[in-house]
Amino acid sequence: MSSVLITGASRGIGAAAARLFAREGWDVAVNYNSSRFEAKTLAQELSELGVKAVPIQADISRPEQAERLVQKAETTLGPVDALVCNAGTALPQQLLTDTTDSQWRQLMSADLDGMFYILRAAIPGMVRRQRGAIVTVSSMWGVTGGSCEAPYSAAKAGVIGLTKALAKELGPSNIRVNCVAPGVIDTGMNSHLSPEELAALGEEAPLCRIGRPEEAAQAIYFLASDRASFITGQVLGVDGGMVI
Repeated sequence: MSSVLITGASRGIGAAAARLFAREGWDVAVNYNSSRFEAKTLAQELSELGVKAVPIQADISRPEQAERLVQKAETTLGPVDALVCNAGTALPQQLLTDTTDSQWRQLMSADLDGMFYILRAAIPGMVRRQRGAIVTVSSMWGVTGGSCEAPYSAAKAGVIGLTKALAKELGPSNIRVNCVAPGVIDTGMNSHLSPEELAALGEEAPLCRIGRPEEAAQAIYFLASDRASFITGQVLGVDGGMVI
């Protein structure tokens, strides 16, 4: 039985990925920060599929909590075979010059620092075992940059750079590192947008719609699975063709 640790797994893309891994027979560590009820409910749902599922609270922007998260996941489920770095946040759309110091720091802590801390905690075990798969979650704005999304674009571009560097660093240890870069997905992160605004964004994509969390989850699972055994250092866009 394989096990996966998914950060930010209580909602949206993370929850969709957790469900898919469980359906494929993986044990799942469901990390959450503040969404305790949603995480516990999801873990119970996954357990009913016949796998082990455990909700684990941790604010991964704090290094000691990231370390404890990995330790608890491995104590409960055994070695982490795959790590999905999905946790993150966004700011309201605004000019860079309107971004405060605290907003910048909050975003970087959640989207980039936290990924560094959880990777640093999980990688040594994978290196000892000489196997593992890591999937990071960036954004199409990390590839192209987005107007009035400069801090978010910077953080997500950092995720891509981190992914590519780690793929080279960890390849000799038989550890693959890839990235999924979603476009506009129907998740809580976009709940501030009206139906009309979401429809307009969908029309900008060649497929003429926004994406579903399950579609991003399929890409994540593929890259974590043995089906992608000779793929590393890649960025897979799930954006309906907005970035070509």
